[in-house]
Amino acid sequence: MTGNESLPAGMELRREPEGLILAAGGMSLRADFSRLLPRLEPRRLGRELLLRATRIRGCDRGLRAADATAGLGEDSLLLAAAGFEVTLFERNSVIAALLADALERASREPELAEIVSRMRLVVGDGVAGLQELKGPVDVILLDPMFPAKRGSAAAKKKLQLLQRLEGPAAQETALLDAALSVRPRKAVIKRPLRGPFLAGRKPSYTLRGKLIRYDVIVRSC
Repeated sequence: MTGNESLPAGMELRREPEGLILAAGGMSLRADFSRLLPRLEPRRLGRELLLRATRIRGCDRGLRAADATAGLGEDSLLLAAAGFEVTLFERNSVIAALLADALERASREPELAEIVSRMRLVVGDGVAGLQELKGPVDVILLDPMFPAKRGSAAAKKKLQLLQRLEGPAAQETALLDAALSVRPRKAVIKRPLRGPFLAGRKPSYTLRGKLIRYDVIVRSC
């Protein structure tokens, strides 16, 4: 996407030297994986709550994941850094354009090129995309958008821009059903710390951080 045909009034998508920028009301947003490099250091990566939630015991290579609600791809980057081959689904064409731009820029950075080579972006609805996946998938990641009540002002501004493009998921049951229909070894769901279970489904277990939690549904044999 290069034009602004899908943008709400008052928003602008423009190309600048540092990358594709989404701007509105004095705020701007650019997807940038390079700022996550400190979190990708091996000594820190293993402590990431997401990777603790997605860990498959006895296997750390050749794993496959699908991120059904990719957004700007930061969680998928962590998975790819841990060795997962990740398929990212993003339904909003503007967000997908920002993500594609970030992936392209990262592919030219020596510290990120190998990692993003394991990430494949699909522009389209995650529910439909999951139903069309071929072959086994170890982990399905679900991160339906939710309002941020805490955190930094910068994070809240970022979320405000994204929410103007893509509001909270309206089809939670369809999203979770699609994820479970793939029969992953784990479905990992990112939620507000005190928010309800996605679609009311109780997980197998939960890992809690300071601001968010991951609800994990483990497939029974």
